[in-house]
Amino acid sequence: MSRATINDVAREANVSKKTVSRVLNQEPNVHLDTRQRVLDAMNKLSYRPSKQARGLASTQSYLVALIYDNPNKSYISDIQEGCLSVCNEFGYHLLIHPSDYDAEDRTQRLHDLIVDSQVDGVILTPPFSDNEEILTLVEELNRPCVRVGGTYHKDNTPFVTANDRTISMELTNYLVSLGHTRIGFIKGHPDHSASDLRFEGYLKALEQNNIAIDDDIILQGLFQFRHAESVCRKMLRVNEPPTAIFASNDQMAAAVLKVASQLGFEVPHDLSVCGFDDAPISNYIWPSLTTVKQPLKTIARDACQHLLRGIKNQQSLDDVIHQCEVIIRASTAPPSRRV
Repeated sequence: MSRATINDVAREANVSKKTVSRVLNQEPNVHLDTRQRVLDAMNKLSYRPSKQARGLASTQSYLVALIYDNPNKSYISDIQEGCLSVCNEFGYHLLIHPSDYDAEDRTQRLHDLIVDSQVDGVILTPPFSDNEEILTLVEELNRPCVRVGGTYHKDNTPFVTANDRTISMELTNYLVSLGHTRIGFIKGHPDHSASDLRFEGYLKALEQNNIAIDDDIILQGLFQFRHAESVCRKMLRVNEPPTAIFASNDQMAAAVLKVASQLGFEVPHDLSVCGFDDAPISNYIWPSLTTVKQPLKTIARDACQHLLRGIKNQQSLDDVIHQCEVIIRASTAPPSRRV
């Protein structure tokens, strides 16, 4: 059986080819009854529009780019899944593009990608979403853009993110409520706005509880297991080690569990540990991690919907901040020693 064409759909629905095209492009000026008749005809004929043909017939490629550089595979997997689900709904393809943020020619590489692929829009994830040079590039190329997690340079492009600062305050306050007053903190990547916001939440909670800040137990982990492993070893060897450690993501919290075990700290009896993200690893390891559940798939869906609506309607978009949730598990408990 030959593949159905747009002309076949038009004949089956008793409408013009232009009307079928308007339905495919989700244009608003089509009567609901007519729209349904066209959709029924497409379903009956198993019609699948060619995105290449649609692109040639218009100025759109029906392709959007997702740009990322993140070693956390579960994070990227959730972002991809959320974006893909929306692209499928809107009839778009998603160009998933890993890019080296540390490359000297990163801006030129992204320029070439956007121009050569002729994407209709761009979704940027951290740290690209917080980089002014990259945001300027996308603006100069006149491509609609939505950022996931990026909150720096707020005037450039809209963002969809999580309430990193307030939820980090909540998690730190939870540790204080258990009796911890010496709480270490492992920072994320300095080019991620989320890193600063989570650290700010931690500091604000200490301030609210009149707990002194000690730079010896605040170290940089770059959101990576191996870096967190190194700095945690240093943190737990100070004269007065912390009774709790808040790592800025679950990968780093897992590194804390490893080092604690190697150095003879029993978790949570000697040391409470918590992370951020509620990545699969947080439930796979033991003790399971107290962490923050971040709705990454929902964030990604919102970002992609924002982008595609902006492409279709050329409308201004508002920033969106999603609420996270503290998940209490086995890695936290009252301290066994007082400091």
